[in-house]
Amino acid sequence: MQPGKTVFFEMEDWGIELLKTRGLADQVDIYREPLHVKSAVLSPDAEAVSVFIYSEVTRDVIDALPNLRLVTTRSTGYDHIDIEACNERGILVCNVPRYGENTVAEHAFGLILALSRKIYHAVLRTSRMDFSTDGLRGFDLKDKTLGVIGAGAIGMHVIRIGKGFGMNVLAYDSNQQSLLAEVLGYKYVSLEELLANSDVISIHVPLSPATQHLINHETIKLIKRGAILINTARGSVVQTSALVQALNEGIIVGAGLDVLEGEETIKEEAQLLGESVPVEKLRTVIQNYALLHRDNVIITPHIGFYSIEAEERIMDTTVENIRAFRAGMPQNVVNKIAVATDI
Repeated sequence: MQPGKTVFFEMEDWGIELLKTRGLADQVDIYREPLHVKSAVLSPDAEAVSVFIYSEVTRDVIDALPNLRLVTTRSTGYDHIDIEACNERGILVCNVPRYGENTVAEHAFGLILALSRKIYHAVLRTSRMDFSTDGLRGFDLKDKTLGVIGAGAIGMHVIRIGKGFGMNVLAYDSNQQSLLAEVLGYKYVSLEELLANSDVISIHVPLSPATQHLINHETIKLIKRGAILINTARGSVVQTSALVQALNEGIIVGAGLDVLEGEETIKEEAQLLGESVPVEKLRTVIQNYALLHRDNVIITPHIGFYSIEAEERIMDTTVENIRAFRAGMPQNVVNKIAVATDI
């Protein structure tokens, strides 16, 4: 049987170039728009789609693509895909499980160092030919306690880097690897104990119903006063209003954020000017804008994964996901459905 159409949504220049170098750019349809209800009409006969994190693969989108059999996301997380709707339609969902463990971990420590040594503010000051040091005194990471929420592949790299800086490391994870903890010299504790004893807290959990607002108005009160909070995972793991309150009250003295709750709305400014946006989402957006203007908050535009090497791993795995699907041997499948192989 002739393969159906493959469509890449939410593509940037780097991704298009990588497809060209792999000889695939002429074999697929490519759109820069994220996949959502309106853009689904661009390729209604798509059998396989590749998306990124700002696409919204909802039930309505799935209904608009009657031939769809594969959704492969160029990310590890897949909270932007309606898994239940895909299961009902027998649509396979694949991800890129490993591409940037060290990449994201390095970015997390970039944020940590920028805050602990006030690098960002020092650069701003010297760019104005001001070489005064008032207010730029930082603190050492050595002998401080690093709390890692989510000790998976990325979290484990953060732990290793933290140990390299001479930090004491606490970890919170439902899947505890005791032997590895003994070898690397870190300790598993409860979330409450981690929050209460960590000078630097770094979040590395996927977004799920269990982790939605894991850091909220209640748990944030448990954080050791004077701590730094780093989030390179998903924005909604941290409740924005709770973070603002903790910063206002001095519970947290600095935050390094590569992700924001509701960042997809900020990214797509037209949404704010056009269609109706829920009041709660608008409130979060306003709070995010307030965070942008705080001296003790550093925000990067979700680039923790964004390195040359990680880009190549993302695209290579995505291409292999599509080829494996075409060969009837799907890989990196995150949902559980029966697989028909009639290609």
